[in-house]
Amino acid sequence: MSMGADRALPVIPRTVWTLGFVSLFMDLSSELVHSLLPLYLVSELGISILAVGIIEGVAEATALIVKVFSGALSDFIGRRKELLLLGYGLAALTKPLFPLASSAGVVFTARILDRIGKGIRGAPRDALVADVAPAAIRGACFGLRQAMDTVGAFLGPLLAILLMTVFAGAISSVLWFAVIPAALAVGLLLVGIREPAHEGGERHFRAPLRMASLRQFSSAYLWVVAIGAAFSLARFSEAFLILRAQQAGFAATWVPLVMVVMAGFYMVSAYPVGKWSDRVSRTALLSMSLVLLILADLVLAYAQGTWAMMAGVALWGLHMGFSQGTLATLVADTTPADLKGTAFGVFNLVGGLALLLASVIAGWLWQAYGAAMAFYAGAVFSALSLLLLFGRARAN
Repeated sequence: MSMGADRALPVIPRTVWTLGFVSLFMDLSSELVHSLLPLYLVSELGISILAVGIIEGVAEATALIVKVFSGALSDFIGRRKELLLLGYGLAALTKPLFPLASSAGVVFTARILDRIGKGIRGAPRDALVADVAPAAIRGACFGLRQAMDTVGAFLGPLLAILLMTVFAGAISSVLWFAVIPAALAVGLLLVGIREPAHEGGERHFRAPLRMASLRQFSSAYLWVVAIGAAFSLARFSEAFLILRAQQAGFAATWVPLVMVVMAGFYMVSAYPVGKWSDRVSRTALLSMSLVLLILADLVLAYAQGTWAMMAGVALWGLHMGFSQGTLATLVADTTPADLKGTAFGVFNLVGGLALLLASVIAGWLWQAYGAAMAFYAGAVFSALSLLLLFGRARAN
């Protein structure tokens, strides 16, 4: 494409930038917590690896399952901002519960409420990006929002390392600092987002799991849902990366470095890959992401020292950068304008159930057969997902 053609492309809308900064602040808050939470559960509260897998799987699946209803509701009311405020607000209110927790039950409750907040906001946020993004740069818009989200995921663990050093490893003291960026995210959303005008007319709430609703989606969209579920099944909770780092000999203060490296590679790849996806086959990019995940799983299975661990985590981050924005763009590409919230909701519901299963399987394999077996299983699921992609490409 010529430089002149590049200049003719529309600019990324202000709403996408604002949502990016909202995501940045909230992810900074969340990842400060999440980069330390598995250690807190295992080392200080005595929770087993299988229990961590169940907690993480249920928490993340809850977020994705809630998205199906919030997406349909946002289509029905024709507005996204109110649901975004509810979702981000609930997540912000849970942040003080983590440092106050004295038992695994309180942590689990806080984690579930936090993920419910994520679920409420997720599909309406993606639908709002789809509402305002010009078709010619849709991939770039999703990639930018994802990249800014990942900047927060990069800064959160870095802040955790700094604070763990300052507070001599007192995890509960460090967790209090997650409250500040969460409040900033809600404030920015409140004053910085204005929704585009939606078409008038009578609206009817569509229960997203009714067959009549699902029949309105194309076969291309249903394929995206299937491949998204396969990706979720192949990639279990990132809590296992933190626990793998501890097993590899990382001191508690430096364990969040794993999430810094993962988020850093995710961050630098998400926006370029998003732009790239507007010009090349998105299926090819998804295939590349699965190859990266297979390599990451194999390296992490064998990893004995710091550098091998970091290499595996870097590959995991690149996989995220190649896959997450691309999948979101494919959902937007294959669904009608008045069903985008519902479409993202159904996509995330199926992915959430797959992620729950993946995290429980990984926790069980780790506890019964060791960490390496959990990552080998991830590589096998990734290879099966790659075969599914190849089969679809040949069919077309």
